[in-house]
Amino acid sequence: MSRVLLLVPARTYRAADFLAAASRMGLDLVVGSDGALPLGGLPVVHVSPADLPGSADRLMAAAGACAAVVAADTPMLALAATVAGRMGLPHNPVPAVLATMDKAEQRRRWAAARVAQPAFRIVPAAAPGDLLRQAAAQVGFPCVVKAVSLSASQGVLRADDQAAAAAAARRIRRVLAAAGRPGAEPLIVEEYLPGPELSIDGLLSAGRLTVTAIFDKPETPQGSTFEETMLITPSRLPGRMLAAAVVTAGRAVRALGLTRGPIHAELRVDPRGGRARPAMLELAARSIGGLCSRALRFGGGASLEELVLANALGRPAAPRCRVTRPSGVLMLPVPRPGVLRAVEGRAAAAAVPGITGLTITIPAGQRVRPLPDGDRYLGFVFAEGGTCEEVQQALAAARRQLHVVIR
Repeated sequence: MSRVLLLVPARTYRAADFLAAASRMGLDLVVGSDGALPLGGLPVVHVSPADLPGSADRLMAAAGACAAVVAADTPMLALAATVAGRMGLPHNPVPAVLATMDKAEQRRRWAAARVAQPAFRIVPAAAPGDLLRQAAAQVGFPCVVKAVSLSASQGVLRADDQAAAAAAARRIRRVLAAAGRPGAEPLIVEEYLPGPELSIDGLLSAGRLTVTAIFDKPETPQGSTFEETMLITPSRLPGRMLAAAVVTAGRAVRALGLTRGPIHAELRVDPRGGRARPAMLELAARSIGGLCSRALRFGGGASLEELVLANALGRPAAPRCRVTRPSGVLMLPVPRPGVLRAVEGRAAAAAVPGITGLTITIPAGQRVRPLPDGDRYLGFVFAEGGTCEEVQQALAAARRQLHVVIR
């Protein structure tokens, strides 16, 4: 039985799905976490992502010989790479992992490698407001102002003029302070790219990228905020465009120095200049976030988490990496701030033909904030169908049945 060290952050949607995948695969699991999680009665080694050496020492002492180290979500990526390196297992370089968690460093590395991406400027925290407005004018309007360390559309705002860019920066600073981020963190001001958005999930093995899923975003957000809603796979974009997007994502991966494990890439197809081309927005050294992976089923009924674990164990994933039928997920953003009282209409939404699951992830009674200030979705709705159009229609019909009550 293969032993796997699974590192689970205290705040993640992913723990249960990784535990279920490990159980189906018959793996001997050792868990490290920075919080008290309901992990099926498994003993948990306490770690802190902020203390890589000390956490690695504790894990080395407790885990014994492991065949793989897997991070369930972003906060554990650097620790997973550190421990895998100590165990002599194939792993991503820690600097490469850290680069995926810093949007400014991503932009710099992609610029050096001539990877297609928006024009950008990095504005230091201590810079005067005139410098930020100047940066916005240089990349052109509309532009996007974003934090370098946040994810899932948190701390990302569109600005259509210099005054809006300055206001966006002030708001993002408040988001960063509420999230406990360092006050010296810079901001990015980047060119706004029109056109359809897509995401690519894949697995790296010795630097080679195997695509597991490409999602269309039929409701591509245009701003001023960028919360995602609907994802549909397989993509309906032309084959040549998808091939170009995969090539662009592969170049972005190499520029960051990643060689192993899952990746999740976000791109837009820029239609300007008479020739549409894919351009990188962001890339993470993990699989798709939230509960979105539940929309995917591969050969033999395997989940995406099973493919991630198999990849970490060095098992070939390519024969199983085809999604069995069109599917999708609807993410439910928080519509306004307040206290969540109820999400009504769930039974009717779940009864819509094609809907395969509905999960509300925030309990009633909790205070909620919409993006870009908050960092959570209300829940996820899943669908399958004979065509992508059927999937999209089912998700839209389910959404019409739901009514969110916030006081």
